[in-house]
Amino acid sequence: MWMAGWLVAMLVLAIAGRETTRELPVFQIMEMRSVIGLVLLWPMVLRSGGLAAMKTQRLTQHIFRNMAHYASQFGWFLALTMIPLAQLVAIEFTMPIWTAVLAVAVLGERMGLWKSVAVALGLVGVAIIVRPHAGAIAPGQLVALAAAVGFAISLITVKVLTRTEGTVSIVFWMLIVQSVLGLLPALHVWQWPSAQVWPWVVVISICGTFSHFCLARAMLYADATVVVPMDFLRVPFTALIGWWLYAENIDAYTLVGAGLILGGNLLNLKGAGAVSTSVARAT
Repeated sequence: MWMAGWLVAMLVLAIAGRETTRELPVFQIMEMRSVIGLVLLWPMVLRSGGLAAMKTQRLTQHIFRNMAHYASQFGWFLALTMIPLAQLVAIEFTMPIWTAVLAVAVLGERMGLWKSVAVALGLVGVAIIVRPHAGAIAPGQLVALAAAVGFAISLITVKVLTRTEGTVSIVFWMLIVQSVLGLLPALHVWQWPSAQVWPWVVVISICGTFSHFCLARAMLYADATVVVPMDFLRVPFTALIGWWLYAENIDAYTLVGAGLILGGNLLNLKGAGAVSTSVARAT
């Protein structure tokens, strides 16, 4: 049920993002999302011990992580206005592949057979979706790919931060740092939202803040090998939403490329499950 909450929040976020970017600049949307998100998070901050509990000795890592995350969020919202939803989400799902590569380089994890196959399938999947041989690559596809790499960098940094930082603290500093980063760009392009777009802005803030809470709760009640594959349902669901609400075509190349990307991720999870089982038997 918690994972269902994550899925619903992310699907609604995609719709709200598409509707909001029709009227408001991306910088403004992200700033409003961070500020409203702080208000929404405040009860959890108080329950965790207040501002005193949010103190950190790793401010530099928080800033680095959120610079990468902020840039990736900007790229994601920008790509949302440039390419179909199905393509955006399919390319976004290369993030676990880039995360695996970065984990080897940064955290010293082993690549192994399953991760190598996952990376290869993911790269082939991206090539099929983008189709560089068919002509000019759409700028939105490159933006989406860069956002996926940025999200992977952010995720690796979060994994490092969780060694000493609590979940609420990580989200708190995310909202603080990104509010500061985006203040001047948002003021530069600011325009007062219309009555029609305000509800979508609030929806973005709610979904963007609490979707990760749902994911963390799902991880608490089930293994990652059970929870994470459920997120792959976002690819077909988002494609259906794009077709239903926005009359976006779903071509065969996107379907095949998405299938390879998701297949690579599933193989990676299978490999991780096999390693966990062997370690458990050894101990």
